Amino acid sequence: MQWITVDCRFQLSDAEWGEREYLTSHIPGAVYAHLNRDLSGPLNGVNGRHPLPDPDALIQTLIRLGLRRGMQVVAYDQDNGMFASRLWWLLRWLGHDDVAVLDGGFRKWMAEERPVASGKDARPTGPLTGTPHTAMIADAAAVAAALGGTDTILLDARAPERYRGDIEPIDRVPGHIPGAVNYHFMQNVDDNGVFLPPDVLRRQLSAALGDVPADRVVCYCGSGVTACQNLLAMEVAGLHGAKLYPGSWSEWASDPARPIARSPK
Repeated sequence: MQWITVDCRFQLSDAEWGEREYLTSHIPGAVYAHLNRDLSGPLNGVNGRHPLPDPDALIQTLIRLGLRRGMQVVAYDQDNGMFASRLWWLLRWLGHDDVAVLDGGFRKWMAEERPVASGKDARPTGPLTGTPHTAMIADAAAVAAALGGTDTILLDARAPERYRGDIEPIDRVPGHIPGAVNYHFMQNVDDNGVFLPPDVLRRQLSAALGDVPADRVVCYCGSGVTACQNLLAMEVAGLHGAKLYPGSWSEWASDPARPIARSPK
């Protein structure tokens, strides 16, 4: 099997940081995927900050990067997988299951004194197809329909202070979707950005989910990015079948008619 490594480093506060870092130093042979340009679709003001890309456009992006049918993909970011997991999820959404996230990311790679390269690497292109798995997604209407029910749980990946509504540095209003449970994605990794053992992840996630089966879980965050890291953690823990709400809080909060909740400290 052929391999391709994709650098997904990114900073929300500086959208070009990741590509600059890639050009300076990256895993040899890696190509770069930009969260805004490559792994997200166009903004229209009501579809969130990182809407899903059009499937055909995403396939063309992946072909340009050098991904071909039958390749094993390894995605990495700076450390905890919060951006690499977006590519991991997108590829599985298209039916390309041969994808993994490099545990510990570039930080661990450098700490282990592994080789690096600079400049821009390119890969030969080849055929690639994909069909989105619609069952992996819950849209805003599906989330709204689940409000007040007991058979579906919304899992909010944001930091507790954003979930509670104490602060909101990015989106229109603070708070969370009513009934959602907070499970900060950073709970999945240690201080070095390395994922916790599967049994620990399963114990933590099960405590948050209660008796709700994994396939009745809808993960969201601010814009559908860090929620993918929670989805990855669930898969590692053996909790399969959870969905992503791609628009997440940034889409939900864009409509004043949608209900919001805030929690006391």
